[in-house]
Amino acid sequence: MSEKTPDWDFKPRDVIILRELARDPQRSARELTDVLAEEYDIDVSHVTVSKAIRNMRKEGVFREALIPHESYFVFALMEFKFNPEHFAEHWREAMEHIRDSRYSIFYFLADGEYQWKAVMMFPSQEAESRWLHQFYKEHGKAVNNVRSSTMTNVLKFGTTPGLFDHLDSEGE
Repeated sequence: MSEKTPDWDFKPRDVIILRELARDPQRSARELTDVLAEEYDIDVSHVTVSKAIRNMRKEGVFREALIPHESYFVFALMEFKFNPEHFAEHWREAMEHIRDSRYSIFYFLADGEYQWKAVMMFPSQEAESRWLHQFYKEHGKAVNNVRSSTMTNVLKFGTTPGLFDHLDSEGE
C-alpha cells in the first residue's frame, strides 16, 4: 500500500468514470465514452477516457485487486491483539508475516482497542487452521490473542457508485 495520498484534480468526467467502473469494472474505454456522451453530454474520445483511467491508476486514485468468487475460498477476518510484554522485540516480524502472507487480501490497523486486522482468504478451513497454528508457533510472543471469524455468506462485495459523489467539486 502506498503511503502517498494521490495528487489528483478531479474533472467531472473522472468522477463519472469511477462511478461507472464501480458499477461494472469490466467496462471498456469505448463503452465509458458512450456513457459519458449519452448520459452526461460529455464529448471525449475513447483514447482520452483510456488515458484518464491509466493516469488515475498510475497516480493511485484507485486500486485494482483480483478477488475470486467466494465459493472458491474461505474468507476470514483475523484480529490480532498485541502482547505488550514482548511486542517491542517481535512486532515487525509478525506484522510482515501477516502482510506478506499469500492469504492476506486486506490488512489494516484499527482504532478503539488498537489492533491489526486482516481479511484473508484460504482454500479450505484446514488451510486457515494450519496458517493460524503456524502463525502462533512463529509469532505468538507478539500477540495475546488472534480472533478468527470465518465469513460464511458474503452478501455484498463492491463499491457503490454514489460513494464517489463527494469527489465531484461541481456537485457541491
